[in-house]
Amino acid sequence: MKKPRSGKRRPSAKPSAAPKNIDDYLVSVPEPARSTLQKVRAAIRSALPSTATETISYKMPAFRHGEIIIWFAAFANHCSVFPTARVIQIFHDELKPYKVSKGTVQFPIHKPLPAATIKKMVKARLAQIAAKKHH
Repeated sequence: MKKPRSGKRRPSAKPSAAPKNIDDYLVSVPEPARSTLQKVRAAIRSALPSTATETISYKMPAFRHGEIIIWFAAFANHCSVFPTARVIQIFHDELKPYKVSKGTVQFPIHKPLPAATIKKMVKARLAQIAAKKHH
């Protein structure tokens, strides 16, 4: 008898192999989630230093600047950003309209988080990393 599956959600993008880069990931995401994630990607990019790089981490798109700043992904019924638990705590009030768990903010596949919120979370994450370096 098979073991029951855990409740873990699988990303809706199901490339046969792990995507090589964010463009590769987005090609496999159906609309409207693809357009939503493109807006999320643009908002993240606009808040990062030009030296930040795009990468794939845990089979999800992410941005790195020394370490991973933020991940984002599409799932069957929602999209998510993963800015780390500390950043979510900081923006707890602003994120009240969304489903939030320890390290995740979920939002509708057809409606990205507001760009201003994403940019503030990215800047808070960059500040955290900078503070860690100075300790």
